[in-house]
Amino acid sequence: MKMIELVFIPSPGIGHLLPTVKLAKQLISSNDDLSITVIIIPSRNDAGDATAYIASLTTESQDRLRYEPISVVKEPPTANLEPSQVYIEKQKPKVRDTVAKIITPTRKLAGFVVDMFCSSMIDVANEFGVPCYMVYTSNATFLGITLHVQQMYDDKKCDVSDLDESVNELEFPCLTRPYPVKCLPHILTSKEWLPFFVAQARFFRKMKGILVNTVAELEPQALKMFNNVDLPQAYPIGPVLHLENGEKESEILRWLDEQPPKSVVFLCFGSMGGFTEEQTREVAVALDRSGHRFLWSLRRASPNIMMERPGDYTNLDEVLPEGFLERTSDRGKVIGWAPQVAVLEKPAIGGFVTHCGWNSMLESLWFGVPMVTWPLYAEQKVNAFEMVEELGLAVEIRKCIRGDLLLVGEMETVTAEDIERAIRRVMEKDSDVRNRVKEMAEKCHGALMDGGSSKTALEKFIEDVLENVD
Repeated sequence: MKMIELVFIPSPGIGHLLPTVKLAKQLISSNDDLSITVIIIPSRNDAGDATAYIASLTTESQDRLRYEPISVVKEPPTANLEPSQVYIEKQKPKVRDTVAKIITPTRKLAGFVVDMFCSSMIDVANEFGVPCYMVYTSNATFLGITLHVQQMYDDKKCDVSDLDESVNELEFPCLTRPYPVKCLPHILTSKEWLPFFVAQARFFRKMKGILVNTVAELEPQALKMFNNVDLPQAYPIGPVLHLENGEKESEILRWLDEQPPKSVVFLCFGSMGGFTEEQTREVAVALDRSGHRFLWSLRRASPNIMMERPGDYTNLDEVLPEGFLERTSDRGKVIGWAPQVAVLEKPAIGGFVTHCGWNSMLESLWFGVPMVTWPLYAEQKVNAFEMVEELGLAVEIRKCIRGDLLLVGEMETVTAEDIERAIRRVMEKDSDVRNRVKEMAEKCHGALMDGGSSKTALEKFIEDVLENVD
């Protein structure tokens, strides 16, 4: 019998590769007739961690799950300033050649499964006469906003980047309440970026289906939007999380083991989240005044974040308020990089101040940790709004923080008063937010079990793929 072949195309970078590999492994373990080839497009700035991971994958290749890295021409540093979609578009000929080589008489190509940033690869799928599905690594709410903004742009000639101050709110079918215009992400309000965003959404509409990293019980309103016959079918298959971590034993984890349950607030802002000296001091003052135990992953702001990621401060005494480290030494730790998953799963963690990256939010929910939302870039303002206003699973640091760390290069400074207030609220022992997060954690775990909503959605996806080749 012929194997049913799927071609996966994740976006460059380890953050996209990890969930793609996890999903591919889930699929082949769910059905013995499936075979998957993951085509790996190298990151243009060739991060060492991704290179090592790709090398380890290629040695892992087996009959039913293979990894095919393509070679790319090294580009000048200035190329980093162009949208990633442009870089990915250039790889179509190499992807086409790779797919042509993997089709054999014993393998029947059933479809492409592409990352949200590789949606233009649907053109290559069409050349091979197979359907294209998409993996959407953010949430169903932002997917719904994306499609609605594109429809406004194309059908109603309404450009959200032109909205003036007379329009305060927008209604989106994926939300139960109006969304404040001043809280729209920069990618929607920028004349430079909106056309790329809209073009991407047009490709989304052409997909046969969209695998969304969410849970049906978490986003019922947003998923209801996809009952519309004009939209692709949505498969809520999450949470797709990379929970394996090499950090079993370290000084920080041992320190957390010594702290009382739910007593430590954890501050961590992702690989791109760095702070200026001014903002760093405001956070320190807030932690000092709050009196709570804390673990703070602190990175300095990058002078050019598109070219260089945030790094560690070399001398903390120079940027933190005088005496801060001494005053808080018995209840707090300031560190550089943090093993986020290993930290969040510790019983001592009682709250999580996060940049609102969707993966981070799902990890926090998985471990039942309530959040403080501090969105920094991309769609994170929408993620924050959903968690605070729609779902009541988080506490906001402040409404609508201006700026975008990636595309504008700077953020409005948040005051110590706002930070302290949010920390005190999220650390309340028996708050409504904490209780709702606990309930949602149970639903997220249940969704992945036999008969759970996400397990059922994944089975439905496999069923639909197999129908493509009947």
